[in-house]
Amino acid sequence: MTIKFRKMENLSNLNWENIGSKDTRSGFGDAIYELGKEREDVVALCADLTGSLKLEKFADEFPNRFFQIGIAEANMMGIAAGLATTGKVPFTGTFANFATGRVFDQIRQSIAYSEKNVKICASHAGITLGEDGASHQIMEDIALMKTLPGMTVINTCDYNQTFAATKAIAEWEGPVYLRFGRPKVPNFTPKDYKFKIGEALLLKEGSDVSIFATGHMVWKALEAAYALVEQGISAEVINIATIKPLDRDAIIESVLKTRCAVTAEEHQIIGGMGESIAGFLARNFPTPIEMVGMNDVFGESGTPEELMEKFGMGTKDIIEAVSLVIARKQF
Repeated sequence: MTIKFRKMENLSNLNWENIGSKDTRSGFGDAIYELGKEREDVVALCADLTGSLKLEKFADEFPNRFFQIGIAEANMMGIAAGLATTGKVPFTGTFANFATGRVFDQIRQSIAYSEKNVKICASHAGITLGEDGASHQIMEDIALMKTLPGMTVINTCDYNQTFAATKAIAEWEGPVYLRFGRPKVPNFTPKDYKFKIGEALLLKEGSDVSIFATGHMVWKALEAAYALVEQGISAEVINIATIKPLDRDAIIESVLKTRCAVTAEEHQIIGGMGESIAGFLARNFPTPIEMVGMNDVFGESGTPEELMEKFGMGTKDIIEAVSLVIARKQF
């Protein structure tokens, strides 16, 4: 069988080093401030979390284009849809739990179904929200948002990629869900990188297993891949920042070579990126696959690293998943 695919962008020649840990939400805040200077049609809405979303500079510089809605997230989505109707490009900002789970009906009816050009930007996503606990640690948001027809879903891995993705979605026509986090994490992607919606990035070439990672798990996937070298295992690492539309060409390109895969995400396994990849492979190129993520439980209060380790989303968990999937591989 001959399978044709577009080759993914290859950055495996770079040395992946943390150039200084930064929170991904600051990448959003700095980028939207730049967008405000570049485009008068860009407006920002916030649900009483201006500081948490790093929107202070935008609010101070462009007070006539900043709307403080208060703790009324559903209202914020409706206002954003109305602003989009007038030709504005609205960016809404709040915690991921409130940006999706609390207001899903408004997003479905007023934004997705109506095909409004609204950018839903969500910070404090996943379990790395940390001490605020399970009520705020939404691990189901990707599952919710990717089911909506026409909704683009992006989950960035570091400050630089979040900055680049924020700039990119301003140019993208249609509703977008942009997911990022609270804590400082390694910042390692190129500063001058141009984010391409729908395209994966090859970070490390390998021949034994494909590791598809998204968000905060990308750095952990790289750590795992370099540790696996000592075991004689060559792991390929691919950054899946755009979860929908999925870069199917990149997935096929990699698994045709490795014949097995591991997915890694800070999200419920049920409904997450891993299931999207597994579903695609099951229909096109059946492949042994293991998934690293939250396994059908709620979180709890703790530090980000403590919680990632407790709930099976650490570097060692990716290494263990690689061992399991290679054992199942048909040579």
